[in-house]
Amino acid sequence: MLLACLDLEGVLIPEIWINFAERTGIDALRMTTRDEPDYDVLMKMRLQILSDHGLGMPDIHEVIAGLRPLDGAAEFVDWLRERFQVVILSDTFYQFAAPLMAQLGYPTLFCHDLTVEDDGRVSDYRIRMPDQKRAAVKAFHGLNFKVIASGDSYNDTSMLGEADAGILFRPPDNVIAEFPQYPVATTYDALRAEFTAAAEGMK
Repeated sequence: MLLACLDLEGVLIPEIWINFAERTGIDALRMTTRDEPDYDVLMKMRLQILSDHGLGMPDIHEVIAGLRPLDGAAEFVDWLRERFQVVILSDTFYQFAAPLMAQLGYPTLFCHDLTVEDDGRVSDYRIRMPDQKRAAVKAFHGLNFKVIASGDSYNDTSMLGEADAGILFRPPDNVIAEFPQYPVATTYDALRAEFTAAAEGMK
């Protein structure tokens, strides 16, 4: 019984905050979990910047409306579905991800939630639970699943460590250097090969 657990941004879809930074010209919003491993620090900074610049959910949705999954991502998800049960474990928010889930065929998604006021202001965020990616994989183990996981950032490494096999996909050099125990794939073909090899090793 094999599960494939994937991060979302950077693995299947573009980084939403980076695209929003490019649209607004606010360079500080380019920072992601590739750069700052403390998610609370990162989100508090983002919310403060939104407040300082008078930006809200309508502005973010305008950017998301123009995004598409990464080239080859939808086909990769389809390939996974034929061989594994697929769960997306992400530190994004349901308010961000919903439009893009339709383009990926609505895979199961576990992520977080934003507090959005009536005027569109994003006032807070609610983490579903601390270290939710690792906790989800641990729970799947409790249900007698074996898990192959893939992600690209610091916030994925506890998930990779909890999984039976972990794979980095297009990670930055700093993550590769700090976590050399994980194989690295830079194309979906290579990621397919890593999933296949990991699954074969579990038979």
